[in-house]
Amino acid sequence: MISIDVNGKTVEARKEEMLLSALKRAGFEIPTLCYLEGLTPTGACRMCVVEVEGVPGLVPSCAYPVFNGMKVQTHSKRVMVARKTIVELLLADHPDDCLYCVRNNNCELQTLAATLGVREKVYQGKKNKYKIDASSPSIVRDPSKCILCGRCVRVCEEVQNVSAIDFTGRGSSTVVSTAFDQGLNVSSCINCGQCIMVCPTGALREQSYLKDVINALKDPNLHVVVQHAPAVSVSLAEEFGIKAGTDIDGIMTAALRTLGFAKVFDTSFSADLTIMEEGSELVQRIKTGGKLPMMTSCSPGWIKYVEQFYPDFIDNLSTCKSPQQMLGAVIKSYYAQTNGIDPKKIFSVSVMPCTAKKFEAERPEMGRGAVQDIDAVLTTRELAELIRLYGVDMNGLTTSLPDNPFGQRSTAGKLFGASGGVMEAALRSAYFLLTGTEMAELDIKEVRGMKGVKEAKVKINGLEIGVAVVSGLSNAANLLEQIRAGRNDLHFIEVMTCPGGCIAGGGQPFNANTDAVIARMKGLYKIDKSEPIRVSHKNESVLKLYKEFLGEPLGHKSHELLHTKYAKRQVVQ
Repeated sequence: MISIDVNGKTVEARKEEMLLSALKRAGFEIPTLCYLEGLTPTGACRMCVVEVEGVPGLVPSCAYPVFNGMKVQTHSKRVMVARKTIVELLLADHPDDCLYCVRNNNCELQTLAATLGVREKVYQGKKNKYKIDASSPSIVRDPSKCILCGRCVRVCEEVQNVSAIDFTGRGSSTVVSTAFDQGLNVSSCINCGQCIMVCPTGALREQSYLKDVINALKDPNLHVVVQHAPAVSVSLAEEFGIKAGTDIDGIMTAALRTLGFAKVFDTSFSADLTIMEEGSELVQRIKTGGKLPMMTSCSPGWIKYVEQFYPDFIDNLSTCKSPQQMLGAVIKSYYAQTNGIDPKKIFSVSVMPCTAKKFEAERPEMGRGAVQDIDAVLTTRELAELIRLYGVDMNGLTTSLPDNPFGQRSTAGKLFGASGGVMEAALRSAYFLLTGTEMAELDIKEVRGMKGVKEAKVKINGLEIGVAVVSGLSNAANLLEQIRAGRNDLHFIEVMTCPGGCIAGGGQPFNANTDAVIARMKGLYKIDKSEPIRVSHKNESVLKLYKEFLGEPLGHKSHELLHTKYAKRQVVQ
């Protein structure tokens, strides 16, 4: 450790670390726009500049290493003028429509302007005009609100290994765009929404289906039902000022009923259903010499990534639909038949932590003829917006249980919200399917946590099964390259598109730091530890569905409704 002087106070810093990290750890508030924790700093936006004694110019603290005896001023007059000028220049070419912007009161540029006392337009000139790109079913781009911070470009390239967007043009003509300035719908975009999560303004947002849902709720001729994903109940709380990781499942269910949904179902039910199918598929592949390693198919961004960049691995993907699509399928078949409702009169809504689910719901494979499995997908953020729009008082609600027949779940199904949860749930049931007995220890700690790549060896009936859990597609790409190069010790691989899994999905609340994401993960583990039914194969409602309607896992009926297929995709790159 070395000592540096910051505003007259002694601060301990690590050798060779960047100044910004030392300042933040010591509690100094330093504004940033281009900085992303965990990625190599670029110093591009200059918002984090500070004054260092002996250095003639201001230095970007995010990209300037500390040295022993360094003396720093974080808020000198020179520094404050520089930061304010940067914001004034950015605002000179920024739309003046804050009241209509989706990021109003939740915009980093707006916050910086207020903090730095920007109260008048200093620089005048003709503003650039851009077209909004609304071609994607998941993401809307509004280049007029882009401040060229580069966060979205870096996440797309370095974290997700997709590179659907990049800087184009030069000087004042520089923009962030797709290849050949085509729509996102024909780009290599996988719809994950991680670009939205890091965008400081309203330049990127989810494609909203709130109007469709509101209109459906008002239509007396429609039977409107809703399902909510495992990760939503431990993240929605943050939208209402409640501590991160707090499980408000019962309150959320009550809120959804108050909004007017005829039935409220739990996607964790169909997560259990997915495990019954996926676990059986894994066992079948192991026993019959099928294509291995088998890879999960729950994450639609991952599926599109394989179709575009690694089509030689399509046969390795599980044929199971995701839990969202499975529940959508049984709602418009079993539920419709049981209740005598025309499937065309059912408007099925899902609340997901994911923007890619919007894309998945529109895939032609996800339905039968004119009847799609899911009619509209809302993100966690959109659900919060809907609750506020209808004036629902979350503090005044009494907890409520979801509706049967799709309300019962195991805690294994709930674990789907975190990276490693699908693997843990699948192994619990695969062990039972292969041995007829339960695992002695249901917690598989090797696949838990926030690490981007986790591996384990599990012994079942004398067979050692190699498993890997990956989140973030750059990590997935590295593993796929290993397999291409001949690695053959893995039987089952779980891949989540977003780092950390659905708890950090592209539709989750903004401004969540790593601590908040970890709190969400811990919230799911707490649920798993505190409830009695911890394996999917003991979900009585799932077993009843098989007995009354589906027959058996991997049977004819379940293949018809719960399984699908994928194919190579051509994209503009």
